[in-house]
Amino acid sequence: MPRVLVSDPIAESGLTPLRSVAGIEVDVRTGLSPEELKSIIGGYDALLVRSETKVTADILKAAHRMQIIGRAGVGVDNIDIPVATECGIVVVNSPDGNTLAAAELTVGLMLSLARNIPAADATMRAGKWDRKRFTGIEISGKTVGIIGLGRIGYAVAQRLRAFDVTLIAYNPFVPEETTRQLGVEPVSLDDLLRRSDFITVHTPLSKETKGLISAPQFALMKPGVRIVNVARGGIIDEQALADSVKDGRVAGFAFDVFTSEPVLPDNPLLGIEQSVITPHLGASTKEAQIKVAIDVSEQVVDVLQGKPARTPVNLPTLSENEMNLLAPYLTLATRIGSLQSQLAHSSTAEKIKSVEVVFNGDFAGLPTGPITRAVLRGLLTPLQEGSVNMVNAPYLADLKGIKVVEQQRKATPDHSCLLSVRAELAQGERTICGTVYNDEAHIVHIDGYHVDIVPQGNIILTHHTDRPGIIGKVGTLLGEAGVNIAGMHVGREKIGGRAIMALMIDDLVPPEQMDQLRRIAGMETAQQVTL
Repeated sequence: MPRVLVSDPIAESGLTPLRSVAGIEVDVRTGLSPEELKSIIGGYDALLVRSETKVTADILKAAHRMQIIGRAGVGVDNIDIPVATECGIVVVNSPDGNTLAAAELTVGLMLSLARNIPAADATMRAGKWDRKRFTGIEISGKTVGIIGLGRIGYAVAQRLRAFDVTLIAYNPFVPEETTRQLGVEPVSLDDLLRRSDFITVHTPLSKETKGLISAPQFALMKPGVRIVNVARGGIIDEQALADSVKDGRVAGFAFDVFTSEPVLPDNPLLGIEQSVITPHLGASTKEAQIKVAIDVSEQVVDVLQGKPARTPVNLPTLSENEMNLLAPYLTLATRIGSLQSQLAHSSTAEKIKSVEVVFNGDFAGLPTGPITRAVLRGLLTPLQEGSVNMVNAPYLADLKGIKVVEQQRKATPDHSCLLSVRAELAQGERTICGTVYNDEAHIVHIDGYHVDIVPQGNIILTHHTDRPGIIGKVGTLLGEAGVNIAGMHVGREKIGGRAIMALMIDDLVPPEQMDQLRRIAGMETAQQVTL
């Protein structure tokens, strides 16, 4: 029975997709220490977290059964994604669930900053009436610069249009034409900094965005600029911001996120009066908490039932329709990879140096990345002690020094979609090709010989000289060993030349009989594989 651990407070209604599936056990255990979590994580197949639980490398390496980690929210910086990938654990998040909540908070903070609302409220509660001190500014007529025009940035832009502002945005990953279609002017980062009266940040935290706004950027800003950050701490240099407020360059800031959370007492932003600060409330609405929990719960159910995740962080994103269409090709790719590995290692122990995956034809416009991953999964499974899956197969191939190349070519005269996998070995190379007929995988070429094999079950593959009697001797030997031949296919260069034979057998042949088979006159190689 699959077991799911919920280690952070998550709305109970958001767990309904998990609790409603028979056969899935859900344990809610919040407030665990890292040591406690590590001690129990090996007994679970899935983990649901928010931002409190730190899913470190130690915890991931102890999660021997883990298939999926769901982050009920957007940011996954509390999860060690590279190690999760190494361990073959898919990580999912909910990038859409808190979009409205974060966008509304952004506008709320901008208004609060412009009109000094929190500070005015505090003095009123202290018994003061100080109207002159809290004279603010209007947002209308101002230029608002949006750094990051993704889901949340776009939602902010939509809401700010009602305030009659000029919207400009910096996002190098969104085409300029698309930005203009949203009613926003695309600009460079420097231009945005120079022109904006308000700057709001909506990018993820990464190596590229860490410290994106620091002292040199503050020096470019218009005097009196106001800054809002509801994205991630660390994107804006907090000390540089504090210095810029003190020297008058920045009129104020509104922050919901910080470099260290909870905020440390020595954070330079805490002593700045011209500010609005909140404790990471971006996703903290009842509606958002339920939406993100339902989203990741549904994805956990899907993955545990063998279906694709909707929003994986460390896998190519596939729709359910794409997954259904890809299914026979993934089977074909996995079994070609497995056949390559078993033929290379069952008798010669040769090292696979590189793998070239060639897609002949358009494959109905389907994404090819998952097919390449499936080839690697099949290739590495016979060689790897631990689990190999679509998540960690590329990492494990790289770890073993296997160079992977993917190519697209035109369809062949015989096949509209042909998958060719060429493995370079220490002593040469082998190419195996396959296709799909009526949703069934078929191997159609091995080392240039035409065959037609449904790659499943036990198979004996031989290279031999095409001469009378060899096939009969093989059949007799297997019959004497009590092994039934379920099917056979033979391909050859020419009459009397080299030939290949594929025998589908019901049971594995004992080693002694395989040795006898190899000693048949004219037999070059004979290998037994299981697919």
